[in-house]
Amino acid sequence: MQTDPIADMLTRIRNGLAIYAEHVDIPASKFKKSLAEILVREGYLKTVTEATEKGRRVLRIGLKYGPRRTTIIHQLKRISTPGRRAYAKASAVPAVRGGLGIAILSTPKGLMVDREARRHNLGGEVICEVW
Repeated sequence: MQTDPIADMLTRIRNGLAIYAEHVDIPASKFKKSLAEILVREGYLKTVTEATEKGRRVLRIGLKYGPRRTTIIHQLKRISTPGRRAYAKASAVPAVRGGLGIAILSTPKGLMVDREARRHNLGGEVICEVW
């Protein structure tokens, strides 16, 4: 049993990028799928599909690279952990790297990127930062 499945997901993506893998497989959940879909929508990942492998549901995440195999994602950082939750009010939603990166928040309206949360005047739990 994993104590932090989101951190495990981010680590698998980081490890896949380090070895220039085409895709990585992670155990599926609705939360992880919506997190991956946000990363696809923002242009950090190529694809996310749900598959069944050995009788278990997995998310197959297609990793994205730039020209000459440079990574699009420079850093994935887990902010809120099971032992230390990090919340941000609507007025204090973090801007990552001066707006060059994104923070993903879990709000009452679902998962969203920091700029969407500011536009909707919502706060919530800061899940991770990507740049």
